[in-house]
Amino acid sequence: MDYDRAYSNGAFIAGSEAYPARWLADAATFRQSLGNRAKRDLAYGPAPRNRFDLFLPSGHARGLLVFIHGGYWLKFGPESWSHLAAGTLARGFACAMPSYTLAPEARIRDMTREAARAVEAAAALVPGPVVVTGHSAGGHLAARLGNSDVAVATAITKVVPIAPLADLEPLMQTSMNVTLAIDDAEAGSESPARLPLRPGCTAHIWVGAEERPAFLWQARLLSEEWSCPWTAAPGRHHFNVIDDLVDPASALMDTCLGLR
Repeated sequence: MDYDRAYSNGAFIAGSEAYPARWLADAATFRQSLGNRAKRDLAYGPAPRNRFDLFLPSGHARGLLVFIHGGYWLKFGPESWSHLAAGTLARGFACAMPSYTLAPEARIRDMTREAARAVEAAAALVPGPVVVTGHSAGGHLAARLGNSDVAVATAITKVVPIAPLADLEPLMQTSMNVTLAIDDAEAGSESPARLPLRPGCTAHIWVGAEERPAFLWQARLLSEEWSCPWTAAPGRHHFNVIDDLVDPASALMDTCLGLR
């Protein structure tokens, strides 16, 4: 198998080069529309990227959804995804979007610990149930927070990993691993599918039905190992599978915040 090809998304999505600029513009417009309900660059730790944005609903928050961004642990930050909080806010929940130290400055195990601290910091500001979701590499981190070995001083009600990387071993065969430096030990300790779901936390795995086969395999693997539901969303590929977070009435938002 050509693992670089297997885990390449943009090469198989028409117009993929236009998505990052669109995300950034939509995010900026959304933040501007919120006014003082957008709390930006809040610290959860000492590192430069130990920051999170917090978006508040118009009334009392019913709880908190945390969205962790993707980018193969190598790129992006919360500034590109603010608009994805729209569906959450419309349902009366607050939404936190953390950044985390990227590779090669951090190992994936370090990112897991940072994600846990970010959830703790955001949850301290918003009472109520906590749901963690994330996309791609962020889906991996969301899933890791559902694992029982990760210390989180906050009760996580549910995790909804979106197109997650659930087993890291295949990534060791990609050219990205020159930077990520995943080894056998880290593949074992940081692959959510190899570790149990924490007691008291439910899970639902979400993936686009038009994703690359490798991502469909990753999603199915995690659902089987955790004995939890998984959904392959019709008409969705790796770049637009997150779009339904904008729509408060979408099946994805029902999955995240229906708290079933």
